[in-house]
Amino acid sequence: MYIFTTLAILTTLAAAFGYINYRFLKLPATIGLMAIALVGSLGVFLVDFIFSGVLASAKAFIGAIDLRELILDIMLSFLLFAGALHTNYERLKRYLAPIVALASVGVLVSTVLVAFAAQWVLGLFGLELDFIYLLLFGILISPTDPIAVLGILKEAKVPKKLEIKIAGESLFNDGVAVVVFLVLLSVASNPGSMGAWDVAQLFAVEVGGGLLLGLVTGYITYRLMRSVQNYEVEVLLTLALVMATHVLAYQFHFSAPLAVVVAGLLIGNRAREEAMGEQTELYIDKFWELVDLFLNAILFVLIGLELLLVEYHTDWLLAGIALIPLTILARYLAVWPPVWLFKNRLEFLPGTATLLTWGGLRGGISIALALSLPAEMGRELILSLTYTLVVFSILVQGLTIKKVVQKILGT
Repeated sequence: MYIFTTLAILTTLAAAFGYINYRFLKLPATIGLMAIALVGSLGVFLVDFIFSGVLASAKAFIGAIDLRELILDIMLSFLLFAGALHTNYERLKRYLAPIVALASVGVLVSTVLVAFAAQWVLGLFGLELDFIYLLLFGILISPTDPIAVLGILKEAKVPKKLEIKIAGESLFNDGVAVVVFLVLLSVASNPGSMGAWDVAQLFAVEVGGGLLLGLVTGYITYRLMRSVQNYEVEVLLTLALVMATHVLAYQFHFSAPLAVVVAGLLIGNRAREEAMGEQTELYIDKFWELVDLFLNAILFVLIGLELLLVEYHTDWLLAGIALIPLTILARYLAVWPPVWLFKNRLEFLPGTATLLTWGGLRGGISIALALSLPAEMGRELILSLTYTLVVFSILVQGLTIKKVVQKILGT
């Protein structure tokens, strides 16, 4: 009953906030939901001055929700599949080389740059963390969040040539980032127990296994869909595909995000062309659009409400604000080399590196990874820094990306 009650409260809040946003604020849906939830969280602090105990009850409700598990183990696979399902592989394939570079080398470069930047900024405020913990902070804040990116790009009407680069990178880099995060977490938890070969092997198994698993489960589902012409059965097959792929990836210690992205691309392209009838295609698209809408609404409400649990001190808040321009600079320095390398061959739009930087939003995945850190690794400080960066990314970058695109491209 507790799970149902929690889901009922969150769904009601999402519906109410969505209505308020649509009627009065007119913000992009995900940004509006989070903004209203943030205001609501601040309102709880104010109300608690009058009605003592309200804040404690609200904290108890939000604290009982395992946001890390909810995002990484439940929501992420469904949202990634929904995004991959509607990604055109032929367009994606054309930009696959820079996308892979951005999602791998770019993420690693950004991780190191953010770690050094954080070390310098924290030192200014008399704060200190071991460098391995700063690398963990760097990897959790470096990847762009597909959950935040995909929805906002649609509403910002970003040019297709640019959208496919940002969306493609966001679909893959979170899978890579989660793998690197887990490797670094193992190293930090057991210093000296893992050599370079062990790290490389773990990374290869997670990434390679995830890609292969997605191909296998996606292909099996595609063959099953070809053998039937019933939209009800085929919708259920896609739902089972996501859930089974995630469970198998977890059991074999493969990357579930990468696996479901590959499976989603296969179903959204090959199965769409060869296995789906017109009615099936309509129902599958509508079903996954609704799943995407519902989970996004819940997620962004939760991000806003998480403010109630984030521990803030003046120096932590100031450090987080100081890190904002430095993390943006780190992102730019990470994306510029691949853009420069491929710009002539792939005819990149002017200002692509700037647009990739400003359009690279952080979101719930960063918060979920921060929450998964042990307390002794500076979790509360890292969570505070992460939350500040995520809120800025979604509210400021998300609200201004359309204007930035128009200014740079002169549209």
